Amino acid sequence: MTIHDFDVPFDGHTLKADHYVGRDSNRILYLHGAGASTRKGHHLLRGALQQRGLGSVCFDAIGHGDTGGVLAQSSVASRTRQAQAVLAASPLQGPLVVFGASMGAYNAIRLAGQQKVDALVLIVPGVFTPAAYEVPFGPEFSAVIRRERSWDDSDAWDILARFEGRLLIIHAEHDAVIPLEISDRLFGAATGAQSRQLHIVQGAAHNHLWSLLEQTPADFDAAIDMVLQTVNGGRQ
Repeated sequence: MTIHDFDVPFDGHTLKADHYVGRDSNRILYLHGAGASTRKGHHLLRGALQQRGLGSVCFDAIGHGDTGGVLAQSSVASRTRQAQAVLAASPLQGPLVVFGASMGAYNAIRLAGQQKVDALVLIVPGVFTPAAYEVPFGPEFSAVIRRERSWDDSDAWDILARFEGRLLIIHAEHDAVIPLEISDRLFGAATGAQSRQLHIVQGAAHNHLWSLLEQTPADFDAAIDMVLQTVNGGRQ
């Protein structure tokens, strides 16, 4: 397993990134979530993909992991711009595939609205109201997103309505953070997608999806096959 670390300067910070080098392709940009999430927390899935020949790049956003810094120096919008900076500095080749977990799923959707994305894999996806997009992380941001159904007017639905690539949404059955309604609505919005699939992982919680699947190798392999089909356009 070959992993190359690299640094990306961004707005006075140094984003810490790595590349899981793939034998067959290197076109996946992987975006982690909020809270205590880091790129290293997604090793299980990325490692499984690498074993199957698919390389990926992931980075610690400002305020997370090895990048460090203060969350208040960032925002959801900044995370999209950070992803663009890492993508530009990365060895990834097209056609681009973007994975997004939790908050990172919204960043993935925003990227798909700004440039050509061949496939999207959204894992326990969160979406946000445009009113929260540029607000720095902190009390004001929290106040905006904690309003009842603050995500209702998200631009994610319109972006996915225009998306023409392949879409896979993976939802945790017992997700206490992201309601199933969001995943259902994302799936329903993507009427122009080349293909779309919503998979609900039975018994899984928001932060324990792949680790739960790993306990049953057949289920884990089936989920990985689903991801491979989305990335490769039906070719395993």
